[in-house]
Amino acid sequence: MKKVVLVVLGAVVTLACSSQKQVVNNNSGVENNPIIKDKYIGDPAALVYKDSVYLYGGHDEAPNDFHFYKMNEWVVYSSADMVTWKEHPVPLKTTDFAWAKGDAWAAQVIERNGKFYWYVTVEHATIPGKAIGVAVSDSPTGPFKDALGHALITNDMTTQTGITWDDIDPTVFIDNGQAYLYWGNTVCKYVKLKDNMLETEGDIHAIDLPHFTEAPWIHKKGDWFYLSYAYEFPEKIAYAMSKSIEGPWEYKGILNEIAGNSNTNHQSIIEFKGKWYFIYHNGALQPHGGSFRRSVCIDRLFYNPDGTLKRVVMTTEGITK
Repeated sequence: MKKVVLVVLGAVVTLACSSQKQVVNNNSGVENNPIIKDKYIGDPAALVYKDSVYLYGGHDEAPNDFHFYKMNEWVVYSSADMVTWKEHPVPLKTTDFAWAKGDAWAAQVIERNGKFYWYVTVEHATIPGKAIGVAVSDSPTGPFKDALGHALITNDMTTQTGITWDDIDPTVFIDNGQAYLYWGNTVCKYVKLKDNMLETEGDIHAIDLPHFTEAPWIHKKGDWFYLSYAYEFPEKIAYAMSKSIEGPWEYKGILNEIAGNSNTNHQSIIEFKGKWYFIYHNGALQPHGGSFRRSVCIDRLFYNPDGTLKRVVMTTEGITK
């Protein structure tokens, strides 16, 4: 997400969950993308837990004539097959954080020791700028409650850039028992988390990535760590690789093109039942989809023999089986 929108809503309309160069012809008549068709949802983040996938996102509630984000709550859906999705009661709202004043921006849930930790972006009520909070639950579907009573990361803790919206888009990955929190806008940052998942440990580090905008996501396959992120603006998704979660990271290129009719592009990457999936948002949901009324799509992710990622092909069919 952006504090200042640089492109007029609707200016990027060349794609609708697809592009001429990328799209697989939809001869089947199946249109699974977007996967949720009755609600606008942005910033999808997925969690694989036991035999299901849990999909979390921010609820885009902007009226049709409102040209910015209006987001007051997060939502959760689950699926056992990546095709059929079940909606659960709203598990978390910005009002659940007494120290926040709104903006249910990008967030991610991770499980550790039977508890589920939800790292969220909100606007802080007393410290100017965006902040990262943590909610906790005994269930992946909630309800969640504020785990700290205060923010984990605030804008005055980071000095790499002077903007007030650089502390957004948290993502967490656990490697050999050590949890890492990644986040950022214009500068990608990370810090270790203590075992309780509620406190940072050590210094905050910055990572130099080409044209980093926001939306970091970490995944691992074999010996390789992959750091994908939103690139430039309007946003594509690019990625880098490393043999260590602390880097150094080697930039590898573009993974996903501009995702139709949305200036932002926010991804999560998961493996589920032996297949890899690329989950993202666009503005394709009719009739009023766009940069501030987004929709979630899913397509397959594939690897080259050397471990690099193949360019994601955005489709209308999405996942069919």
